[in-house]
Amino acid sequence: MSPDEYIAIAALNQYAYCPHRCWRMFCAGEFTDNQYTIEGTTLHDRVHTLGEGQREETWQIRAIWLKSDQYKLIGKADLIESENGEYYPVEYKRGRKGEWDNDELQVCAQALCLEEMTGKTINTGYIYYAHSHQRQLVEINSALRQSAIATIEAVQMLLFTGAMPKAIKTKRCDGCSLYQQCIPQSTEKVKSYQEIS
Repeated sequence: MSPDEYIAIAALNQYAYCPHRCWRMFCAGEFTDNQYTIEGTTLHDRVHTLGEGQREETWQIRAIWLKSDQYKLIGKADLIESENGEYYPVEYKRGRKGEWDNDELQVCAQALCLEEMTGKTINTGYIYYAHSHQRQLVEINSALRQSAIATIEAVQMLLFTGAMPKAIKTKRCDGCSLYQQCIPQSTEKVKSYQEIS
């Protein structure tokens, strides 16, 4: 990757979830479906029907491409809404709210693109969790912005160098569709056997 190339907004979510997974997907080109990814794809297929319309006082547009020249980001938003002149992104997720901030980083990255495209400051976004049919408010504050920018820089470096981050076994591994390719516990076992020998 050259410094002029754009990175996918979704790569930030993957990197924040697991840098090794991000490397496998965006550097090695590996991807395997599992129950969770299939459910997510099905949800996004329904959501990504291109169109716009009015819902009471809220204008909505679905499946719109977002881009930031400043941050070298590109990606498709599930839903952008506008009410009283304020814009905000809405990201759809299949499950329920997780313990990690990777979804919030993705919404923030969409907001950064939307700000550049509209010239307006974006202060809020939402994550819609299909499992609970609830929206979670995401405050686009300075701390989240700084975290998103740091993640953008980390992903850019990952893609530029192609250096594979170490696989680290965590609770997140259990639901990962790339678990069989990665198997970090095998690495740990080999290391422990080597230490015994």
